[in-house]
Amino acid sequence: MASYKELKSQAEDLMRQAEAARKAEIGAALAEIKAKMAMYGITLADLGDKVRAAKGRKPKAAKPAKVAKGTKVKVAKVRKPVAAKYRNAATGDAWSGRGRVPKWLAAELAKGRTREEFLVG
Repeated sequence: MASYKELKSQAEDLMRQAEAARKAEIGAALAEIKAKMAMYGITLADLGDKVRAAKGRKPKAAKPAKVAKGTKVKVAKVRKPVAAKYRNAATGDAWSGRGRVPKWLAAELAKGRTREEFLVG
């Protein structure tokens, strides 16, 4: 089995070979693109924003999708907090009565107290 240093050296050699192949293929691709541009009379101005984006400009932000006229769009409603239904007078903890019973109330119920004792107003 090859050692770490040998494998690392082989990997670096492969990366150099890959970069050399990439540069050779880029040259061929650019020559092909230039030939086609000349054949069809395409200029850099014809390519528009795509050339500027390729040179490092940030692409424009995506626009929101357009909605066809007559379709209804659901808008999320802002929900107001629900008023407390139960309150622990000793600690000030409160619960709206929705969802799971909070730990403080469950502990009090386990002690034998009732929910009615904690009702607000």
